[in-house]
Formats: sequence, structure tokens, C-alpha cells
Amino acid sequence: MAGRINDDDVKAVRDAVPIDAVVSEYLQLRNAGGGNLKGLCPFHDEKSPSFQVSPSKGFYHCFGCQAGGDTLDFVMKIDHLSFSEAVERLAGLAGITLRYEEGGYTAGTSGRGERIRLVEAHKAAAEFYMDQLGSAEAEIGRKFLAERGFDQAAAQHFSVGYSPAGWDHLTRFLRGKGFSDKELITSGLAQDSRSGKPIDRFRGRLMWPIRDISGEVVGFGARKLRDDDNGPKYLNTPETAIYKKSQVLYGIDLAKKEIAKTSRAVVVEGYTDVMACHMAGVTTAIATCGTAFGGDHIKILRRLLMDNATAEVIFTFDGDAAGQKAALRAFEDDQKFAAETSITIAPGGMDPCDLRLAKGDAAVADLVEARTPLFEFALKHIVARHNLENPAGRAAALEEAAPIIKKIKNVAIQHESAVQLAGMLGMRDEQFVVKRIAQFDRWARERGNQPQQQRRGQSGGSGGSGHSGRSYEDIPAPSASPSGPALNLRSPAHITERELLKLALQRPALVSPAFDAYGMDEFTAPPYAAVRQAILDAGGASLGTEDYLTRVRDAAPNDTVRALVTELVVEAIHAKTVDEVYAGVQLVQVRLRAVDRRVHEIQGTLARLGHQDAPEQLAAVQEELWVLQQYGQRLRNRGAEGL
Repeated sequence: MAGRINDDDVKAVRDAVPIDAVVSEYLQLRNAGGGNLKGLCPFHDEKSPSFQVSPSKGFYHCFGCQAGGDTLDFVMKIDHLSFSEAVERLAGLAGITLRYEEGGYTAGTSGRGERIRLVEAHKAAAEFYMDQLGSAEAEIGRKFLAERGFDQAAAQHFSVGYSPAGWDHLTRFLRGKGFSDKELITSGLAQDSRSGKPIDRFRGRLMWPIRDISGEVVGFGARKLRDDDNGPKYLNTPETAIYKKSQVLYGIDLAKKEIAKTSRAVVVEGYTDVMACHMAGVTTAIATCGTAFGGDHIKILRRLLMDNATAEVIFTFDGDAAGQKAALRAFEDDQKFAAETSITIAPGGMDPCDLRLAKGDAAVADLVEARTPLFEFALKHIVARHNLENPAGRAAALEEAAPIIKKIKNVAIQHESAVQLAGMLGMRDEQFVVKRIAQFDRWARERGNQPQQQRRGQSGGSGGSGHSGRSYEDIPAPSASPSGPALNLRSPAHITERELLKLALQRPALVSPAFDAYGMDEFTAPPYAAVRQAILDAGGASLGTEDYLTRVRDAAPNDTVRALVTELVVEAIHAKTVDEVYAGVQLVQVRLRAVDRRVHEIQGTLARLGHQDAPEQLAAVQEELWVLQQYGQRLRNRGAEGL
């Protein structure tokens, strides 16, 4: 085993890789004010961004699901890695050589995490396949690419390769790189043979590496080239610890920046279609990998598109029956997007690759621009199934089409579509159709035939608005208390205590050294008292060293308090100008409330003592009351100078 990673190396990794650079590999980040960035949380489904990143502090926090932490925590959670695996991965990005305290550093040892090893095996395999594309045997593969309009530069851009036709070329190559037979089987790059020895899974095929959104190779798509190959036309990597076909999109690593920049994604059906689109200048093209476009794919795109009114997802499908069926299936997921969805079908049933070959790059770009809203395509498909020559057929078409129009997010487009449907049905009374669609919910209930999609919307599903209804600009809902009732941000005391803790964590110099003299009992909310204790246990706010926030989080007694610390680190301080004056106000307010509470307690004690008790005891209590009252008055008169 490689042993425990040296603490100094862990710190070096944390400092070397900016958290915003890592997070932006998975989702689009935008300015949230106060130096923070925001985006759609990758850990739960949402339509309004509640996920914030603080580049200056090196932390993230989601105010929706309460996930939070530093760069390592993010990588561990999103890629399901252990702590050491996350450190190793980021160290690789930063070019840092890690030292292991038990046994020293040994590259590629079995002590490294499984996911890291599988990714490294795929990276090595991709390089092997790319090298093989230049071999004499791979002439058939190069010819296949050339016939589809892809030269050597295109092949290199997409890292296309070739798997030799022999039984174990890749297996022997990876063994030479230090990978075990077990790792090769687990990765899906090799498979068991009748002899009991592993052999290559892919043989004599053109190879496309499939990368996740961060750019790491997690699988392969392999295209048959020879007639004597009895396998399927396309063979993909089997499901593994790093490859889930429903959670990857081919080309997303190349397209993600342009998708985020243009707020547009183009979904095509195959690897060569992605290549053709990119070569034609449509660099937002992506494709699924041997599976239908589904909910997990939508989540990936939504994080890049965000909740943008101009965002659009364009599907390109073949014009045949299978293509139309796929388009209608995509429409079923339409409401899961905040973006508008459209469809485009090439003339003659050609796919983008065929279209580029036949008519050039401009034709591919024109195909994307000549899109039709997906709901309009669905309406035409529905209407075409009914006999519009008689009233019963027109009524049936209206009943089937009504929920389609009712779900359109944009109210103006919904109205125009209702008018358009009236024309498609040949109904002269447009207003009847408009009203009928507007009354659809009641109409469907009366008929006892309310569609499932509508029922989901009424029971808290995605609905038709495309928004969750939660305003991110509102003060985030606080975390549950680790001991005691939930926090109440309507309480003036809790509001001030929260602000003071944020200052102590984010701008400790502004509240030091006064803050370190504050007791736990000065924080009335138990969660805030727990955070105050964690700051004390970490050495206090006055220390303010580089790893101050990490030490505070480490000092938290449990995950709940640790999450609240991260939340307070990332949440914006609610002041236009954060300076010593603002900090002083928060210090005074928290202290003054504590003084007033103690004064109230002592006054109650005096009332209970009366005049029957010992004069010495009575005098001591009266003396404490007088001192506190004088201190409180000094705070009211002099502010922070009176602390």
C-alpha cells in the first residue's frame, strides 16, 4: 500500500487548484456578486441556481441541498472518489508529486483508488488506439473516415483510434504499463476468454474515446469495419464504475464551453454526426452513447445552459419513423428543461454527416438554423393521426393536442399555438380552441382523464413554468440546528449573530481581537454557538492563517456544524460596504443583546431575593447589575469603541 498522503502535499494540492476552475468543468458559473459565483447544483435537481462558489475562500455551498466544502470535497462528491483518490486526481492536474508517509511514493501502486486506476487505464488505451490508427492494418479505418469527409486532423481532434484485430494487443500493452488483469477486466477494456486469460474487448474496430464532462476518458465507442466481424455495428464499453451510458454525452468535453457561451446545445445521433457538426462550425453538438436521450442527460445540459430565457436545445433526428419516434420521446422530457426545445430534420432523411458530404459545411449550419419548436412538431404529428373530415376526428385531435399546448412555458407562444392549432384542425372559431385549452385542467378532470404529466405538475413536479418559484436573491433558508430548533432569520438576534459569524469566518481581521473574547452564550441559536465553539477550537479568529477556514471546518464536532460553517463562508455578507464600521455594528449588537439578557436575568434575581436575604449577597447582585447597566449604556453611546 502507498500509505497516507503527506499533509503538506494535501495542502499544496488544495492551494494549487482553484475551486472555480474545477467546478466550471461540470457546470456553468456566473457572477453572484460579492466575489462569488453561482450555478445550478450538480447534486440535486433544480431550475434556479442555489449553488455558490467562493473562489477567494476556496469553498462551495448549495443553499438548496446543503452540500458544501472545499475543492477536494467537491471532487469526492461529484465523482464518487475517496479522499486519497481526490487528492491524487487534483495533484495530477497541478503537476504535484505526492509523498506517502508509509512506504514512500510509488507511482501506479495498488494503493491508489480504483477509479483513478480505471481512468488511467482508459487514458493509456486511448493513446494506444490513436497510435494504431497510423498502422498498415488500420488502412480500412482511415478509408472509412476519409469516405465520410474526415482527414487526419479531424481524427486527431476527436482522438479517433483503431483497435488491432489480434486477441490481446491492448491487454499486453496495458500490462506493460503496470495494470493488472483484474483492472483490465473491471475497466471493460478486456474480457475473459475460454482459456481463462483476458483478451481485448475491442478488436479490428474504429475507436472513439468517450469522455466525461471533465475531459477524462471513461469509455469507448467501437465501429465495425469488416464483414467477417460478427459483432454489432457499434459496440460500447459495458457499464463500469466510471462509465454509465445514461450519464455521458459524446463530445460534451469539446462542446461545453460553447454551449455555456451561446446557451445552445445541438443533440445528434452518432459519433460521426458530432464530428461533422463540429467540422462545419456547429461546435455545440453532442450525442448520446448507445441509449436514448434521457433525464440524466438533461441534467448535464441544464447545468451548462442554466436558467436562461434564451437557452435552446435542438434535436436532429433522421426523417424516418424511428427518428420521429425519438423526437416525440424527447418532447416527453421537454418540461424538464428550462430551455426551449426544437427539432430539425435533414431533407431526404440524411443525418448531419451525410448532409455535410452531400452539400458541404454550410448545409449543416443551415440545418440547425432551420429548426422547428418541438411542441409544434408534436402537434403536427398528433393532428396527422386523426380524420379531420368529421367533427369527431377534429374533437379527438383537439383533446389530444390540448395538453401539449397547455405545457408550453411561454404564455404568448401558448396562445399563438392555440390559434395555430385551430387552423390545423380547420376550426373557424379560434377563440373556442383558445378557451378550451385555457380550461384544459378543469376539462380533463371533468372527463376523468387528466394526463399523468399534468398530475405531476400539480403535485410538485417540474410544472410548466420552467422555474422552481424560489428566488435565489432571497436570503437562503438556514440549515437545521445541530442541537435545538431550526434557525429563524426573522429573529433580529439570529440575523446579527449570523452576520457576525460570517465576518469572523470571511473577514476575521475586521472583528479581531474583540470576537475571540465572545462567549458561546452570546449566541442564542445553538447552531451559531456550535460554530463559535469551532472557531475557538481552531485557535480563534485572530490567528487568521492561510488554512484558518480548513482548521475551523476540521474543528466542527459533526457534519451538520461543518456544513453550516461552509454555508457561512460562502454566503454573501449583507452590506454594500463591508468595513470596520459594519463589523463594529455587528459586534456591538450581539454583545448588547447579551448584556440586556443578563440585566433582565439579574433583575429577576433581585425580585426573588427581596429584602430578606443577606445584605452582602444582595449588594453583590446589585453591583453586578450596576456594572452591566453602565457597560450597556457605554455600548449604546460609543459603539465599538465601548467594547
